[in-house]
Amino acid sequence: MAERPITYRGVVKAEHCDHMGHMNVMWYVGKFDEASWQLFAAMGLTRSRMQEEKRGVAGLEQHIEYKRELRAGDVITVRSAVDEVKDKVVRLTHVMTNDETGEIAAVMHLVAVYFDTEARKSLLLPPDIRERATRMIVAAAERK
Repeated sequence: MAERPITYRGVVKAEHCDHMGHMNVMWYVGKFDEASWQLFAAMGLTRSRMQEEKRGVAGLEQHIEYKRELRAGDVITVRSAVDEVKDKVVRLTHVMTNDETGEIAAVMHLVAVYFDTEARKSLLLPPDIRERATRMIVAAAERK
């Protein structure tokens, strides 16, 4: 089983915060989205490959658990895991931590589908992508 790689590092900027002084939910989604694309690229689903083959990946479902508030100046890291690989779908988990405190700030679970961008229909994941993604699966005990 694989370790959970770092897929995003950044800092909470003042403009990311809402009127209560906390990072607004739209920024959690954005940072998790950037982490998703890092993980997809590690699987072999790069922009150039998808563009060349007229393929894409789309989120079908996402669930975010907000655990701790983040404020301007907090340095954060997202580590990601492949939880499951099916014929056309991958299930991912992203964990965002506050680097100073080590506390988990948020967790996102994502279900994404591989599809034909012209026909707009789901497709079987190519064997090489399935193989890479399967090697990236993190054991349940390591996800906690």
